[in-house]
Amino acid sequence: MRVGREGNSGRTAGLARWLAGIVLAASLLLPALACAKGPVLVVGDSLSAEHNIPAGSGWVSLMQRKIARELPGGPAVVNASISGETSAGALTRLPGLLQKHRPAVLVIELGGNDALRGLTPAQLRANLEKMVVLGRQSGARVLLLGIDVPPNYGPAYRERLRRTYAELAQAQDAALVPFFLEGVALQPGLMQVDGLHPTAAAQARLLDNVWPALKPLL
Repeated sequence: MRVGREGNSGRTAGLARWLAGIVLAASLLLPALACAKGPVLVVGDSLSAEHNIPAGSGWVSLMQRKIARELPGGPAVVNASISGETSAGALTRLPGLLQKHRPAVLVIELGGNDALRGLTPAQLRANLEKMVVLGRQSGARVLLLGIDVPPNYGPAYRERLRRTYAELAQAQDAALVPFFLEGVALQPGLMQVDGLHPTAAAQARLLDNVWPALKPLL
């Protein structure tokens, strides 16, 4: 009888080791599977479209390389940003982009051109809200990048613009970077001569602003 018990004990120990191996393999595989659900789709304007800086030096390109380094097997990045894009134009393009790319994460960086064209914060919010809803309905997690405008627009307009992003993110349960150009806007050497577009040297800082909000969504 003692021999039988030892045999059973050995078989039990072997089964336990086999199960432990299965659990370990699964734990190693799950992170890669979790990152393989779809790309990160960035829909923005010239701030994300490498305006007047070398190709491959923009914050979106830097983000793709950072994901490859820090999250092996992580998602690809699709940059659908266009210089001069408005929220209305992006809203028109978005259904086709969502259908084509099936993103896991949708990053929306828009608003500057709307302000330059005199669009009210309420009109901007209506367009952005439709984009957020479309993104979430497609199964994507959404990240909003808030923008600001030059001081000559006045404090009241700038405050309404700031609240547009904060209130929309809260209402739609979207992630938010309150001010995409934090630490870059108005800084010598980090803005181009037009005062509106970041230089190549500023792109890493832009990614630093985005990454803490983006990484939990990946």
